[in-house]
Amino acid sequence: MNEFVVRLADERGRVMEQTHMAATAEELRARFTQAGYYVYSVKTRGSLGGSRKKVNLETFLIFNQQFLTLIRAGLPILGSLDLLARRQKNPQLRAQLEDVAARVKTGESISQAFEAQGGFPLVYTTTLLAGERSGNLEEVLQRYLDFQRVSLTFSKKLKASLIYPALLICMVIGLFIFLITFVVPRFSQLYEQIGTTLPAMTVFLMDLGRNAQHYGIYFAVVMAGLIFLFSRWMKTSSGAMAIDRVRISTPIFGEVWLKYQVGLFARTLATLLSGGLPLVPSLETAARSIDSPRVASAILHSVETVREGKGLSHSLEQTKAFPELAIEMIEVGESTGALPQMLNSVAEFFEEDVQTNLTAAMSLIEPMILVVMGVVVVTILIALYLPIFSLGVSGMGGGQ
Repeated sequence: MNEFVVRLADERGRVMEQTHMAATAEELRARFTQAGYYVYSVKTRGSLGGSRKKVNLETFLIFNQQFLTLIRAGLPILGSLDLLARRQKNPQLRAQLEDVAARVKTGESISQAFEAQGGFPLVYTTTLLAGERSGNLEEVLQRYLDFQRVSLTFSKKLKASLIYPALLICMVIGLFIFLITFVVPRFSQLYEQIGTTLPAMTVFLMDLGRNAQHYGIYFAVVMAGLIFLFSRWMKTSSGAMAIDRVRISTPIFGEVWLKYQVGLFARTLATLLSGGLPLVPSLETAARSIDSPRVASAILHSVETVREGKGLSHSLEQTKAFPELAIEMIEVGESTGALPQMLNSVAEFFEEDVQTNLTAAMSLIEPMILVVMGVVVVTILIALYLPIFSLGVSGMGGGQ
């Protein structure tokens, strides 16, 4: 799809300039003409390759809270969208909401209109579709809001617990770079003037500092290039799968990552099933909504077994990717006819477990980082001052 800048006027004669997505300029012109607008011009802004920047989830959550409130108050969907689009301060979201309103005005369903934008969560557009089919849009919107609130709260807790260790690691790296590139060369100049024989540890440190000064910029450029190529490779399907395989097999953090993905999958699936969506499309949507390619692939493989009439717990168990406890809880939910409720329990259990394990891991890692920082600093200082100590000792010996 392409992004177009449209200059148009409404029935009151107000001239507006808006940004919208469409396959062709003719399609966009026809859409606004049918909606009662007078179109002055449609200009291409640039191809986006069928994708747009993802919407900010916190801003989108506020929009949906207001949207649900207006619908419950009796306002029509189109009027609610127009009102919220005018009040929206985020320019990207405002342009998308205006395009959604224009599509709805031409007869598209609200789920199709949001899906055409790109950047909105797949769970959201699927939830809207379920609400349209069941005729209960308010209820499914409320379920999505509940789901999004819990997900955002949990994500914030995870990020908050990782901030301090990340700062410590940056401090260690920054301190090491400062010592090697600034402090060590000063000592190197001092020892060259003295002309004394230096210990092997000090010689190694001086050479390291000298090379860092001369070749540091080239090393930084090479590292930046490698990081760029690595990030591009990570975005490929094979790269993402390989990285996820390594991530899951990592001690301690691999188990935390897997539990986090299982919890996200369970909560997403529970939300879709509660909205009235059948199991197979709910599984497919939930698989595409999580971050782990390996877990998503396992879920998609289980879809084929579910289509054959097997139970969800049996299908997931065959993938060998899910924890045994999650399988057992899902099996209980299936046997009692309360699968959505049990899936929510699975999500709550694993989210709490992730938080507990991550807190315990961070309490061990933070002291380890401090210890590493101390060892690095002490080693460098010993290497720098060892010749001075040697000179002092030899001076005392010579005086005697």
